[in-house]
Amino acid sequence: VQLVESGGGLVQPGGSLRLSCVASGFTSAISWFRQAPGKEREGVLRINHYGGTYYTDSVKGRFTISRDNAKNTVYLRMNSLKPEDTAVYYCAASLSDVPPLVPGRWRYWGQGTQVTVSS
Repeated sequence: VQLVESGGGLVQPGGSLRLSCVASGFTSAISWFRQAPGKEREGVLRINHYGGTYYTDSVKGRFTISRDNAKNTVYLRMNSLKPEDTAVYYCAASLSDVPPLVPGRWRYWGQGTQVTVSS
């Protein structure tokens, strides 16, 4: 499966962005990871095919993940953005299970989209 992210950009602190991840076919789960300069890639949240979600504490209450299975698309709505949210955001997919948010457990990856939160 191929994944294509879009929607990144520059936003002021406190602002909002919506990222999209379009998959070329069925996925059992899609997650979002992010990687800031000089840091390891970290899992942020995930959603399974049936809409079940998991959020890490760093984004709970600010980020919302949703999906439209008819369009094979997952959306990441990011509100109340902080400078520490600045990173390249990647979506990742699994075709058969719902892995934990560990990069090595996800086989398919998008190319990433840059999110910069700065005044």
